[in-house]
Amino acid sequence: MLAGLKRDGWIVTRQRGGSHTILRKNGRQITWSFHDGEELGNPAMAKVAKECGYTLEELRKLV
Repeated sequence: MLAGLKRDGWIVTRQRGGSHTILRKNGRQITWSFHDGEELGNPAMAKVAKECGYTLEELRKLV
């Protein structure tokens, strides 16, 4: 999912360890906790989509 967000213009501004990333696009900044290699379920994907300003379907198309 992170790769899809990067392709859409989001940038990683800071990363602590392997699980916390702050993303920014057009002045919007979010903090997103993730672990590499783990699959996100629908509730987690819906939360990320909402925070990034996407619908769940739009986010799935990015991935």
